[in-house]
Amino acid sequence: MSTVSIPASIPSVAEDCEQLHKAFEGWGTNEALIISILAHRNAAQRKIIRETYAATYGEDLLKSLDKELSSDFERSVLLWTLDPAERDAQLAHEALRKGNVGHYVLAEIACTRSPHELFLVRQAYHARFKRSVEEDVAYSITGKERQLLVLLLTAFRYDGAEVNMNLANSEAKILHKCVSDKEYENEDLIRILTTRSKAQLSATLNHFNDQVGNPINKDLKADPNDPYLTLLRAVIKCLTCPEKYFAKVLRLAINRLGTDEEALTRVVVTRADVDMKNIKEEYYRRNSVPLDKAIRGDTSGDYERMLIALIGGEDA
Repeated sequence: MSTVSIPASIPSVAEDCEQLHKAFEGWGTNEALIISILAHRNAAQRKIIRETYAATYGEDLLKSLDKELSSDFERSVLLWTLDPAERDAQLAHEALRKGNVGHYVLAEIACTRSPHELFLVRQAYHARFKRSVEEDVAYSITGKERQLLVLLLTAFRYDGAEVNMNLANSEAKILHKCVSDKEYENEDLIRILTTRSKAQLSATLNHFNDQVGNPINKDLKADPNDPYLTLLRAVIKCLTCPEKYFAKVLRLAINRLGTDEEALTRVVVTRADVDMKNIKEEYYRRNSVPLDKAIRGDTSGDYERMLIALIGGEDA
């Protein structure tokens, strides 16, 4: 499901580090060389490169990249080079200053990472910012969204495939009653969304569809302008069909008056190693345009080349 193209024969870590160091030398930076290395290494390989680079040259690779690169290309390379948990911790910290838009970023992290990955994110956040992410969410976010996001970020869901169909049926009825009564903050509704395994929740929502005759997200559009309901729908989509959620984020980032580079970069660098192949397929299914073509039409230069490399586009 990853779209990162790893060479069949990979140079040694020492050689990768030497080439990266050479890319920074002289009057101009060799951006193409940086892309040819970092965009074609997986997370474990990038981590070793960063460690070896620091041991060899006495400087964090991120600092070298920060000094040499700029703009959206710099951000895409820096985020990509970070360890995934460190990257998510940084994105979560940034999201807390962005109001409603940031709420969706927090939901993405909480709902599309595995329980173990989310635990590592919380550890990385604590180590970097000397506070817990739930502490910062509770302090920075007010209103209905706060409790939902705190519970999502602190969840440690069961990650297995087992499903209790009787429980799914009974909890579908609970959800139906909550939605029918417009009790969107009901503790049972929040409990089901924030604690059940993804397999169990999918079964529950299938029962809801069978019982009611339509998906729960349709009923959660009772007030399209309510940011809390919009967040609830995003949470459910992230938990049950993340490829559809991310394909929509990409479409909105690209097909707007002025590209939302921040959202575009975030989705590409966080999903390229994970499920970008599925996201690309969903994007094409919904938009009849290949994602690489859409990105080429809205970006340029080294930033474009970096993104295209990560999504495994033509000429990557």
